[in-house]
Amino acid sequence: MANSDKTEQATPRRRQKAREKGQIARSRELMSSLALGATVLLLAAQVPGFVSLWRGLLRHNLEAAVSGDFENSHILLTATGWTVFRAVSLIVGLSWLTATVAAVAQGGLVFAGAALQPNFSRLNPATRLEQLFSLPSLGRLLKSVLPGTAIACLAASILRREWTTVLHLSRVSAAGIAGYGLRHMFEIAWKSALALLLWSGADYFIEKRKLESDLRMSRQDLKDEYKDTEGHPTVKARIRRLRRQVLRQRMLADVKRASVVITNPNEFAVALEYGPQLLAPTVIAKGRNLLARQIKEAARWHGIPLVENPPLAHALYRAVEVGQSIPPKLYAVVASILAAVYRAQQRAEQMTRKAGG
Repeated sequence: MANSDKTEQATPRRRQKAREKGQIARSRELMSSLALGATVLLLAAQVPGFVSLWRGLLRHNLEAAVSGDFENSHILLTATGWTVFRAVSLIVGLSWLTATVAAVAQGGLVFAGAALQPNFSRLNPATRLEQLFSLPSLGRLLKSVLPGTAIACLAASILRREWTTVLHLSRVSAAGIAGYGLRHMFEIAWKSALALLLWSGADYFIEKRKLESDLRMSRQDLKDEYKDTEGHPTVKARIRRLRRQVLRQRMLADVKRASVVITNPNEFAVALEYGPQLLAPTVIAKGRNLLARQIKEAARWHGIPLVENPPLAHALYRAVEVGQSIPPKLYAVVASILAAVYRAQQRAEQMTRKAGG
């Protein structure tokens, strides 16, 4: 009931953090069963070669014992060691490779530095005793007892089936007894490996479901994670507000470069800049309501002409962002306004020169 509020699936960030801590769905039993199965199959394929290999070693050692030639004992030890290495290395290597591939297939390569940090609470006898009698410990015990019991029952059933033959083995030659024993040992081995493989597959899915259950999140967890990754909503709102203030101040400062300000007249204000270095008139400031009034005040302060054209002001405000050129469909109307502004400025300059003359 403690986790009844954890109704949401784990997010990718939570899964990544769990992976960094080494929390992945991985079954050690699956790795062991696959390694055992590979070893059994390799032994079955290599038994004839092993027989000839060990027979050659035994013959060599017996010949050396009969001749009494033990002066070069290091050669005898080298031959024995090489024979043992040839017999064991391939089996051990294949077992290790199979277990490694199984581990990587379950969860990939994971290096969890947090799991390597010292945890002195593990050395506390009381903690260890509590863990020994806990439900997870009981689960691990059952996971060990159940496959062991299955293997014991399997071996007992084979022995019961072959009991009559076993009673008459005294009439068979030593080679026959050896062959009979190897065949049934192999039968017990591959059936046990298959039983372990089936059990470990079930164990892997149990571990995966347990991990999914442990990683589930509540709605509050989702909110907290969102705050950590995206920022607190209050902080984000303040940042947006400060950004808008900076943009407004920058636009108001750029109004002094404008050639004309198109107004609505009270709702919208759009400042246009045009010169020889520009391909088309460009919006350098725009605003609505309060910002529009501030743009017009800045334009009056810097002596920028104000032209009332509600349709054009509305179109420029809706269609063009600050820093963009006006669309081609507005070239004609804007050009006529700029031409009128330039003519008015020229007449004002001429009148000023005449008055000064």
